[in-house]
Amino acid sequence: MTILLTGAAGYIGSHTAVALAEAGYDVAIVDDFSNSSSEAVRRCEELTGRKMPLYEADVADKAAMEKIFAETKPEAVMHFAGFKAVGESVAKPLKYYRNNLDTTLTLLECMAEAGCKRFIFSSSATVYGAKAAVPYTEDSETGGCTNPYGWTKFMIEQIAAGAAVADPDMSVVLLRYFNPVGAHASGRIGENPSGIPNNLMPYITQVAVGRLPHLNVFGNDYDTPDGTGVRDYIHVVDLAAGHVKALEYALGHTGTEIFNLGTGHGVSVLELVHAFEKATGVKVPYEIAPRRPGDLASVYADCSKAERVLGWKAVKSVEDMCADSWRWQSSNPNGY
Repeated sequence: MTILLTGAAGYIGSHTAVALAEAGYDVAIVDDFSNSSSEAVRRCEELTGRKMPLYEADVADKAAMEKIFAETKPEAVMHFAGFKAVGESVAKPLKYYRNNLDTTLTLLECMAEAGCKRFIFSSSATVYGAKAAVPYTEDSETGGCTNPYGWTKFMIEQIAAGAAVADPDMSVVLLRYFNPVGAHASGRIGENPSGIPNNLMPYITQVAVGRLPHLNVFGNDYDTPDGTGVRDYIHVVDLAAGHVKALEYALGHTGTEIFNLGTGHGVSVLELVHAFEKATGVKVPYEIAPRRPGDLASVYADCSKAERVLGWKAVKSVEDMCADSWRWQSSNPNGY
């Protein structure tokens, strides 16, 4: 059974490719390498001993995607392709709406034409916006997003759910991630951002390895225990395992279902910095900087539905996240 993964040369997609291959699925990958490297796919093959056909294409390119569907004949699609930096989305909203929506529309059109009925989407906790109270459940109010990135995820959820209403044989599973961190235990694949990292953990590890002089902590005046932002950090390997469980569910399900994937526990920026220093023995100098536009004070999940319905639960600790992130970064100081 072949599963087509879009954007799987990236961080979450590559770890999910490994988890799917280890679970016995055939994986095909399409990526345009706008924010990723084909080396990640080569290392996924190395880790699993399985070939993963790789197609270099823009998922918004209808002709290219029709050809890929004809060649791979996937049973299901996992959609990871998309721009994902909150701050950049505020500065470049049209870039985000154009890319994230166009790729999804083209992908769903190709799925309908090919008779592929299983769609698993890489959504985000940003769909909950500023209105919902933490911890977020799948029934918490969505919309009121604080940045264009979040709005693209919200809109794509509506588009995919609408496709499932129109086709009663279709299964749509929307996975709302919280904050993925960590890396494969081998240190062979991990998070490899272009330029200055937008996410906290790769910023910490690049400071620790000497690529950046210090960490900028964006805001220390939030209504949180230490004044810094609180997030629900989930190990990327746990997240990848959640995708395998979501696929198993989708293969026997129709309609739309939503799952939070997180740990259910909030960790502040400074708590994560101190946990990293403890786990690795490496000091991380930091400076307090102004808040970033679109950031919320506290975001964490209620993940009980995923445990109840999928039989999935995050099992790795914050210390695991830190140690594995450092193993990746210290083994690959300049990324792939």
